[in-house]
Amino acid sequence: MAKVKVAVNGFGRIGRLVFRSGIHNPDFEFLGINDLVPPDNLAYLLKYDSTHGRFSGTVEAKEDGIVVDGKLIPCYSMRNPEELPWGKSGVDFVVESTGFFTDYEGASKHITAGAKRVVISAPTKDPERIKTYVVGVNAHEFDPAKDVIVSNASCTTNCLAPVAKVINDNFGLTEGLMTTVHSMTATQPTVDGPSKKDWRGGRGAAQNIIPSSTGAAKAVTLVIPSLKGKLTGMAFRVPTPNVSVVDLTFKTEKATSYAEICEVMKAASEGELKNVLAYTDEEVVSTDFLTDAHSSIFDAKAGIELNSNFFKIVAWYDNEWGYSNRMLDLMKVMADKEASMMATV
Repeated sequence: MAKVKVAVNGFGRIGRLVFRSGIHNPDFEFLGINDLVPPDNLAYLLKYDSTHGRFSGTVEAKEDGIVVDGKLIPCYSMRNPEELPWGKSGVDFVVESTGFFTDYEGASKHITAGAKRVVISAPTKDPERIKTYVVGVNAHEFDPAKDVIVSNASCTTNCLAPVAKVINDNFGLTEGLMTTVHSMTATQPTVDGPSKKDWRGGRGAAQNIIPSSTGAAKAVTLVIPSLKGKLTGMAFRVPTPNVSVVDLTFKTEKATSYAEICEVMKAASEGELKNVLAYTDEEVVSTDFLTDAHSSIFDAKAGIELNSNFFKIVAWYDNEWGYSNRMLDLMKVMADKEASMMATV
């Protein structure tokens, strides 16, 4: 099968890590990067990463792009995506990772520019017009004839949805509350400052545990509709640079035991959710999952049971690397399904 031809709009944490995780993957070819930051700085940020280490290849800057392992990747600096040469370049997929173009009108600017499809690396602001897909949960429902622009949800939804699916499929999830203990991100300040909508979010990221809102639990219902009205959640932002953890407390319809929950999670991690869900029963901590490519790692040693219908489970996730790998997986699922559809025409 032909390589999936990709352009990245927004070379921030996720944009760079999608590129890092995909550049040596033979299924993908990167044709361009759009970012307002000049190429020499982009090359530097790609080469050196305080969290994930040095890039495993050669990187150098040119006036019109960055050269990675001897190949020039053109860099553009367009504020308006409609002006980008995606059609001329032959771009199949745009990774929309600026955080600005998460509605249909904004993301469709890439289609106007000639790209065939757009995958948004964030929850969409337009759920009625843009489908949300999570690999391992509902990505198989992608419709090439309808879904030109899609959302890959959030890193937290990608962690929560697989374990919620396993619980719901096996025991019935009647209601649940999620808490994500989430590493700090680039949107948080290093020292106290004003924040219009979220005053607590304006406090110093490295000094505080900060309660915050998240739509990640409710977003699970976009990919598992039967859970609508049964899940909600919150977040704590904590002063670690990467790796987060989901705590899901829930009731089941069917009586079971924590031991049985662990059994079905292990089976799913070795079967239908292999490479998406992992399973551990070791004495692990957050840094043990740095650069782990799974969406979710079920921690058998961390969960608890109150009674036969009331449980707490814990799942880890590298909120940067795991999510970036799912961006690639989703594009591959979409490209393969489109190729299959074309082959039957």
